[in-house]
Amino acid sequence: MDSDVRAEPPAPRRGEASCAWCGRPVDEGGTGRRRRYCRRSCRQRAYEQRRSLRMQDLPEGTVVLSEAESTDLMDRMFQLRCACEDLRTAIAEGEDPAELARMSEDLVAAARRAERLR
Repeated sequence: MDSDVRAEPPAPRRGEASCAWCGRPVDEGGTGRRRRYCRRSCRQRAYEQRRSLRMQDLPEGTVVLSEAESTDLMDRMFQLRCACEDLRTAIAEGEDPAELARMSEDLVAAARRAERLR
């Protein structure tokens, strides 16, 4: 006879973080050191940038963005602020819960876009 044996659920994961290079989600796994990069190629690009900065005598934590990247980042930050202000206004005006839920999803999406540096 077959016994109904259920497998134990996997241990909870620590959650997701963003790749330190490209901003994509990084599955941190259950144990061990936290991952900083989503792929080996992102880890390699970060290493190359750190090495380049050392050769240029810039401090290690320096992040160098092109003018286009800087402009894009500022645009995403502006969109994030606008989404926050829209949600605050909707709450103050007593908007219905379904609309507030939709707006909060938009806010989360804007925050995720703003996280990306590249």
